[in-house]
Amino acid sequence: MYIINFIRGFCMALADSVPGVSGGTIAFILGFYDDFINSLSSLTSRNGTGERKKALLFLFKLGIGWVVGMILSVLFLSSVFESHIYEISSLFVGFIICSIPLVIKEEKDVIRDKYKYLIFALIGILIVVAITYFNPVSSNSSMDLSLDNFSLGFAIYVFIAGMIAISAMVLPGISGSTLLLIFGLYAPIISSIKEVLTLNLSPLPMLIVFGVGVIVGILSTIHIIKYLLANYRSQMIYLTIGLMIGSIYPVFMGPTTLTVPLEPMNLHTFSLIYFIMGGALIFGLEKLNICIKNKTSKNVEENGVNG
Repeated sequence: MYIINFIRGFCMALADSVPGVSGGTIAFILGFYDDFINSLSSLTSRNGTGERKKALLFLFKLGIGWVVGMILSVLFLSSVFESHIYEISSLFVGFIICSIPLVIKEEKDVIRDKYKYLIFALIGILIVVAITYFNPVSSNSSMDLSLDNFSLGFAIYVFIAGMIAISAMVLPGISGSTLLLIFGLYAPIISSIKEVLTLNLSPLPMLIVFGVGVIVGILSTIHIIKYLLANYRSQMIYLTIGLMIGSIYPVFMGPTTLTVPLEPMNLHTFSLIYFIMGGALIFGLEKLNICIKNKTSKNVEENGVNG
């Protein structure tokens, strides 16, 4: 299971590092989302030592893969994101659209004949569109989000963005990176991580503030998310689907949040090839999940026979 959990963590990092689908969505597609949420909850609750050790071991295995995946993603994305924004955005749209039917397939028993909860999907769409339309970057074109302007106000903004982004990364639906894109912080955060990895520590204060926001976000939301999924799962799945559909809009608007703003992506700048590549990667992950399930079932059967 070490290799399997490494691969799971690696795939979550690839999703968390790009606007589109969240790491939580990938955990859904790969079939370990509930284990992930329960482990985070156990780690931050007053459960017995045994439960916390088990949770810590599971998250440690995922974490190794996540760190490796995040480092590789950042090194790649920081060099191509702004220069190939329309191609990369098309890739992200492929991630989103092709993930939606897989989430529906995974939770079909939960949402079947619960069509009265479709209102939650609409709410999810409206939430993302509203956040995108009324975000501080679009409403205040003079707002400077560069590292040279790292003031107390900027630090508070980064802290709050970190809290919100990690909540989205844990909850399947809208990606935390999509929210960072909306807030105009995606490129600065990615570039800052790359700079620190190359031993330029000047962006470290911003990353520390962002990291503290992430920790606070996890501690304040994980138990709420677990409770809602346990007691209102159908509504939450419809909300998740709505968030995913709605997140297509900020990805199209992503070029407007760059340091040098560009026009939103349209049919002329949309790349069908990259869209197909994004979809192929998502369906590849589904095949990986099937292989993991088959391998796990085979190991269980063999252990049962040997036992």
